[in-house]
Amino acid sequence: MYIIEVVSTSKSGKTYRSILLRESYRKGGQVKNRTLVNLSKCKPEEVAAIKLALKHKNNLAVLESVSDCVELFEGPSIGAIFVVYQIAKRLGIDKALGRSFDAKLALWQVIARVIEQGSRLSAVRLAQRHATCDVLDLPRGFDENDLYENLKWLSNNGQGESLRIPTPREQSQQLLDALQVQLPDVLSHAKVPIVTRKKLTQSRKGGNKQA
Repeated sequence: MYIIEVVSTSKSGKTYRSILLRESYRKGGQVKNRTLVNLSKCKPEEVAAIKLALKHKNNLAVLESVSDCVELFEGPSIGAIFVVYQIAKRLGIDKALGRSFDAKLALWQVIARVIEQGSRLSAVRLAQRHATCDVLDLPRGFDENDLYENLKWLSNNGQGESLRIPTPREQSQQLLDALQVQLPDVLSHAKVPIVTRKKLTQSRKGGNKQA
């Protein structure tokens, strides 16, 4: 059993390549070949894997040693920063800050604060463990000095004007409006007063009856 690549040319001059899995057999004293599978639609690495297996078909244990030649390593984490980034986009924080380098650094400071509260230096180390530059599109990177300078940019941005970031209440109301749901229908007991145990005890001592 073997793999062969067949190249053929049509009358129009177009070239076709076929990768076939074939085997040899004897019939009437003659050696013949037949195609078992057409591998033309397989990926190159898949064809290479089949060739390697056929090469060592009499001793497949050799293939176990291949893993010794492969070096595995853990890449940067992406889950946490991607989730928080998507939340920031839904809340409009990224639009409020802008798309400049300082704006992206400010957004990272927000995300880093959510993932792991710490100093500017810890935010830099956190960025090294996460796919920060890939998610936020920061090709040149940054250090703790950039983050400290970024705090000044935040305080001076808009000449003292506050950045407009939608509140969670506004986002919730937009969702309710889209679903055409009235808030009292959702929270029918929203206006029921909450009585603490201390106040309830004092009320009972005063002789007030509880319904």
